[in-house]
Amino acid sequence: MKERKEIETQLQEPLPPPPYHVLHKLPPGDSPYVRAKHVQLVDKDPEAAIVLFWKAINAGDRIDSALKDMAVVMKQQDRAEEAIEAIKSFRDQCSKQAQESLDNVLIDLYKKCGRIDEQIQLLKQKLRMIYQGEAFNGKPTKTARSHGKKFQVTIKQETSRILGNLAWAYMQQENYLAAEAVYRKAQIIDPDANKACNLCQCLIKQDRYLEAQSILEEVILDKLPGSSDPKSRNRVKELLQEFESQRPIALASTAIGLNLEDAFLEGLDQLMSQWTPYRSRRLPIFEEISSFRDQLAC
Repeated sequence: MKERKEIETQLQEPLPPPPYHVLHKLPPGDSPYVRAKHVQLVDKDPEAAIVLFWKAINAGDRIDSALKDMAVVMKQQDRAEEAIEAIKSFRDQCSKQAQESLDNVLIDLYKKCGRIDEQIQLLKQKLRMIYQGEAFNGKPTKTARSHGKKFQVTIKQETSRILGNLAWAYMQQENYLAAEAVYRKAQIIDPDANKACNLCQCLIKQDRYLEAQSILEEVILDKLPGSSDPKSRNRVKELLQEFESQRPIALASTAIGLNLEDAFLEGLDQLMSQWTPYRSRRLPIFEEISSFRDQLAC
């Protein structure tokens, strides 16, 4: 009876607060990188944090994380060009495992700076890595993080995401036929409402309203993942308003003027046709595609 009361008393006692670094989502210890994270996340002083991230990099303290985090903070402070140069100057000191994350940061920085050609080349490079089985450090999935939550990303999902970003870049160059071709590839691999709306916008830019409307109906009828998200619903409303303000003209799909390398599209076709279950470490998704490696455009 006495032991039961002691147990009940212990259960009623409040749990001790989590350690300081856990509470503030900081790495443990007291090093240049840890101090930089403290200034960034607790003191919320981004300019001071950048100075401390530089000190961490120069001291060789967690260079992978310090360089990536510093570049992200620089982007937030409208110092994206500096961030690009920092990554290019110091990425050779980072581990092989960090290169993919640094590429992702660079893509965002190129987008921020309007350096579309460089963004496109880096996106194609990432697609080549997937095509050759070198993405995710040879694993079939990777752990990603968004808003503090971890989740698993498959090769198919990553391929579709990169294709969506590539199509967006072509849209910025007003190369709508190329954007359309890549958006359609992305939707075949891993369809969602966001890319469908982007494809719809791409078709509207080409005055192909009936085709655009048929794409948008899939989102309206909730046939695609993400169709019920508030952002998707708002995007649908915007596109419907654009339909109403334009005169519908149905034009046949054409490849005339397509400024996109045939070899690149052929490479994507080969990539998709060779999709097979994971069976080897070197080629996590694609089997027997070594003879097609040169088809993906540089």
